[in-house]
Amino acid sequence: MKKHNFNPGPSILPEFTLEKTAEAVLDLDGTGLSVMSISHRSKEFIEIIREAKSLIKELLDIPDGYSILFLGSGASLQFAMVPYNFLYKKATYLNTGSWASKAIKEAGFFGEVVVVASSKDKNFSYLPKGFTIPPDADYFHITTNNTIYGTEIKTDMDVPVSLIADMSSDIFSRPVDVSKYGLIYAGAQKNLGPAGVTLVIIREDLLDRIDRAIPTMLSYKTHVEKESLFNTPPVLSIYASLQTLIWLKDQGGLSSMQKVNEEKAAILYDEIERNKLFRCTVENAVDRSVMNACFVMQEEYKDFENSFLDFATSKGMIGIKGHRSVGGFRASLYNALTKKSVLALIETMQDFEKTV
Repeated sequence: MKKHNFNPGPSILPEFTLEKTAEAVLDLDGTGLSVMSISHRSKEFIEIIREAKSLIKELLDIPDGYSILFLGSGASLQFAMVPYNFLYKKATYLNTGSWASKAIKEAGFFGEVVVVASSKDKNFSYLPKGFTIPPDADYFHITTNNTIYGTEIKTDMDVPVSLIADMSSDIFSRPVDVSKYGLIYAGAQKNLGPAGVTLVIIREDLLDRIDRAIPTMLSYKTHVEKESLFNTPPVLSIYASLQTLIWLKDQGGLSSMQKVNEEKAAILYDEIERNKLFRCTVENAVDRSVMNACFVMQEEYKDFENSFLDFATSKGMIGIKGHRSVGGFRASLYNALTKKSVLALIETMQDFEKTV
């Protein structure tokens, strides 16, 4: 039976990516070697990483003066690398969920951290607005999409200091004005590739601000100077990410992807609003994530939560159980998830509604 993969991450990847990567695991472009067995300094891999960076620059329309890095250890390491490299006196953060909270905690080891606004008071069910960023801060950090709570910052902010963003779960889902950011980082395991590699896009003039002693592997300057090859990078994950980038370009780029993603999210949110059994955890439609639709049972139907989950699983819906801190359900609508899968989930919700 066809499975509909709504997992929040690692998540669904394009069939194109899976097929091309599977072929390369056995034989990379007729070399007689697996992509898992080639040297990261071979001409084959140098071409892979060069093409991947070129496509990222093209898809995101990255201006000159930025470097693209492929690093290991996931976005969680960036929670510490960012302040290690850039926090000297004071950094500002917007607290919109679990991952933002973890980034704030790590920054606290390196200097003063000012949380300019937080939505923790309502279990992160909205995006704070009307906050002020001190102009003397070293940087302002945001998490653009909150996978657990289902909120998303969909515009590129104008701020008086360097803007740093964790875009792990919505990068490549829409166009981004990279020129407004000092640094963007993203774990690959949502819209780019398998777990194991983290994308970093860094404005090069920020590197000159680094004046404290930093361990070699934790310095962005190290990886910029060595072009992501200071140590052995996650070769397979980078190769798979390249295939996704090729697929994204073939889909018409990020403007086309944004249109498709917004359509998928709209029809699912419409059903959640219509269906007597469910409600969105994020009340303000403007704040709702296009990537992660979070919803729960209406209070009077709360006892049917496990029954619906079992019913949906029997219909091939995979990964829709909500995070334990929110409960309920979460449908992750990443790029590779088709409208057909969203319609299948909607049909499942409607069928279950008839049984109650």
